[in-house]
Amino acid sequence: MRVLLIEDDPVLGEAVRDHIAADGHAVDWSTMLGDAGDHLHVVSYELVLLDLHLPDGKGFEFLKTLRREGTDTPVIILTARDQLSDRIEGLNSGADDYLVKPFDLGELSARLAAVARRYAGNPNPLIRLGPVEIDQAARRVVVDGTEARLTSREWAVLEQFLRRPGMTVGKNQIEDALYAFGAEIESNTVEVYVSRLRKKIGREAVTTVRGLGYRLAFP
Repeated sequence: MRVLLIEDDPVLGEAVRDHIAADGHAVDWSTMLGDAGDHLHVVSYELVLLDLHLPDGKGFEFLKTLRREGTDTPVIILTARDQLSDRIEGLNSGADDYLVKPFDLGELSARLAAVARRYAGNPNPLIRLGPVEIDQAARRVVVDGTEARLTSREWAVLEQFLRRPGMTVGKNQIEDALYAFGAEIESNTVEVYVSRLRKKIGREAVTTVRGLGYRLAFP
């Protein structure tokens, strides 16, 4: 998925960015709320990771403004503020989850995935599509009883289909999930990853909708 990280601590920001990028997500990292707001106006993010204290403002106010403007992108707050009152304020401001620093990066990945599943309308991490069984929590795919090992990028492409069941996913949507700002995008990248995915979960699993994109063929 495409994730916006808003964090001014360079050490933590780099660690979080690298960790979730290793999971196959495209990450744009902003250290200022102003820049983050600009990003949100030009990119359709699937999740925002928000620190509460930024050099140019407070995360709570930024989040409240997003919700007043109608932005429904899921937001996970990352903060050192661990008081119950802070958690309550964060959730009441429109956050979907609240993670206190220092936190385990594995837990962050799990929370990120859980929030994304809820927004996709399927909180159950287990999905069965014809002969394919997908465990989203474990990032595991089994085809006819045999595990198909997906790379992080292949998994990121599969997630785009899982979040839009029965819908056509455009090439640009897949590119947004794979690449952050400034990354060089090769013209045939999407075709390459869709081809690899078909080889691993079945050629009939992903159909091409000519001129529009791709979609999962299984009911």
